Amino acid sequence: MGGPGRPVDPGPGAFNRPGQPGYVPGGFRQNDTVRDFEQVRSDRREFVEDGRTYYREPGRIIVRDRDSYLIRHDENERFRDLDPRGYRFERRGAEFYSYVAWSGGGQIVTVTDDDGRLLRRYSRYPDGREVVLIDNSYSGPLRPIYEDVVALPPPDIRIPRDRYIVDYAQADEAEVYEALTAPPVVPVERRYTLDQIRYSPDLRARLRSVDINTITFDTGSFTVTPDQAAKLSVIAAAMNRAIQANPREVFLIEGFTDAVGSDIDNLSLSDRRAQSVATVLTEQFRVPPGNLTTQGYGEQYLKVNTQGPSRENRRVVVQRITPLLQQGPDQGQAAPPPPSAQPPR
Repeated sequence: MGGPGRPVDPGPGAFNRPGQPGYVPGGFRQNDTVRDFEQVRSDRREFVEDGRTYYREPGRIIVRDRDSYLIRHDENERFRDLDPRGYRFERRGAEFYSYVAWSGGGQIVTVTDDDGRLLRRYSRYPDGREVVLIDNSYSGPLRPIYEDVVALPPPDIRIPRDRYIVDYAQADEAEVYEALTAPPVVPVERRYTLDQIRYSPDLRARLRSVDINTITFDTGSFTVTPDQAAKLSVIAAAMNRAIQANPREVFLIEGFTDAVGSDIDNLSLSDRRAQSVATVLTEQFRVPPGNLTTQGYGEQYLKVNTQGPSRENRRVVVQRITPLLQQGPDQGQAAPPPPSAQPPR
C-alpha cells in the first residue's frame, strides 16, 4: 500500500520477533506518547530485514518493499488514551488482551498477537454477555498481506453519486444516517476480515461513504481543531443512533493527505488523522470506541488531482463496513445476515 506495485507482506516474524533489534513484545510499546509530527519523525527508527525496510515510530510500523508501502498501527493506542488509569494490558500465552471500561460498567476487549495485529475485538456487558465486533482471525498460518487484497470487478452503481459519496458539508443528519445504515450498493455474498476490507479498494467501493469535508488539517498536522471538532456532531448523532439500533455496527474512518511530502510521512499523517477523528467522536460525542476502526491511505485517492498543497486532500472519509465484516469465525464464507438480525445473546 502507499505506492505503486502490489501491497507488501510485512513478513510475519521477520522484523518483530524475539532477538531482533526492532522486537517489542506485543508489537508496540505501551508507553509511547506523541506531541506533534516533528516528534514522530525524530523518534522514527529504520531497520532492514530480508530485503525490506521497516520504520518503527511511536504507535506505527511502516514497511517498504521496493516501491510499495504498508502502515500498521497500535490497535490499543486509541483505547489507552481514552482511559490511561483504567486501561489494562496483559499477555495470555501467544495473545495480548487489553481492557477499557465503557458504558455503565461494561468493557471493550481487544485481542492482538505478538506482532500487534488485531485478532478480535468485543464488547463485554455488565450482565456477562459478550458481543463480537470484529473477528480479524483466519485459519492456517499467518499469510502475506497481499493475500488479503480482494480483487473484484467494479460495482455497478445505480444510485446518484451524491448518495454514493455523501457531501457532509451539504447533508443533514437524515442523509448521513441513511448512508451509514445502507446496505452495499451491490450484493455481497460473503464476509471478510477487517484486514481484507482495509487493504482492498474493490471491497470498499461496494459501500457508500460520507466525505467529512468539514474536517481538514494543517500541513504536517493530525490535530482536529475545536471549531472543526464541533462540526462532527451530525455524523456522531447518526453513528450513535445506528449503534443503538445494532450494537455490532462498525465504521471505518479513513485518513488521507495531499501529495506533498514523502510516502512514509503521508502514511503516518493520514493514519493519525483518522485516529484523531475517531478519538474526538468518542471523547466529545460518546460514540463507542469499539464500534470505530481506522486506517490511513496517505496520498492515495486524491480528491483534488494536484501534486501541490491541497487542504481538500487532507481529509477523512467514513464508511459503514458492518455488511462486509466478519464478526465470527463461521462467517468467512457465509452470506451476511439480514438487516434485522440481532446480535447473539
